[in-house]
Amino acid sequence: MELNLQRPLLFFDIESTGLNIATDGIIELSFVKAMPDGETKIKTWKIKPWDYQRRAQIPIAPQASEVNGVKDEDLVDCPRFIEVLPEVLEWLENSDLAGFNSLKFDLPLLAEEIERVRAYCKLRADKPESREKAQEMLARIEKIDLHACRMVDVQNIYHHFEPRNLRAAYRFYCGGQDFKNAHTAEADTLATMEVLKSQLDRYKEPSDFQQEVLKNDVEALSKIGARTRNVDFAGRLILGDDGEAVISFGKHKGKTAREVWNAEPSYYAWIEGGDFTLDTKQQFARLKAQFQKERKEALNRPATTDELQGLADKFNGRLF
Repeated sequence: MELNLQRPLLFFDIESTGLNIATDGIIELSFVKAMPDGETKIKTWKIKPWDYQRRAQIPIAPQASEVNGVKDEDLVDCPRFIEVLPEVLEWLENSDLAGFNSLKFDLPLLAEEIERVRAYCKLRADKPESREKAQEMLARIEKIDLHACRMVDVQNIYHHFEPRNLRAAYRFYCGGQDFKNAHTAEADTLATMEVLKSQLDRYKEPSDFQQEVLKNDVEALSKIGARTRNVDFAGRLILGDDGEAVISFGKHKGKTAREVWNAEPSYYAWIEGGDFTLDTKQQFARLKAQFQKERKEALNRPATTDELQGLADKFNGRLF
């Protein structure tokens, strides 16, 4: 079954230096864009993983090399992520996203790499010789909000309907054979797209064993197994039932971000200087700016009738 799309659906896969989102980097990124008219576009980048603070290449963990077959010396002449980011952002623009296990790893790492470039460009924007290029990059980054993208995680659909990795899914849904070049980003990405198409074929009608139908619609697909309660990709902030951001770890676990800001604003400075992903820091900073704005607006607005009456009651009717 072909995909029913109203806008492009961008399948993507990442190979990386390791599994730590806060410290590891992308070494290979592959996009397969399925267009509403049926056209498919493919783009793959080999990337030199870069530490912008140390100005040095991030080494690949031996365990990662064993899986993806890439070594540090293979990437020496490759572009850094900041150099391919303008093109990456063009591919991301106006697209929904899809991947295999991407909600837990690929999407957070892609967001982290973008945030690293954002932080680097903010520093470069203060220097006259690099201000123009840095501001141009920052303007491009601002156009993309990965938190707002609809994300179809094909693994979630797979586990939802057939509660077991990509190779097993491909064998199960696509004719019983392994696909070639597993654990290269492009092969994995193409296999992911074929798996989703086969899932749509398999679950288009109810059966004696499976009554639920898989709807050929990106909105419905993106909701299967999605972690919609996370505010940041790492899950340090989650949405409470009332829509308020709640801290999910440490001494303030279970408290809203708002009440922690009111009682201990220095906690936000600790987050900013701590060993957290840049995306987590960005979401805390966004909430801080929101709370500061609300407090300023509250101080500047006239008192309401109820507030004046409350003061009058408190002081036995004497305001002065």
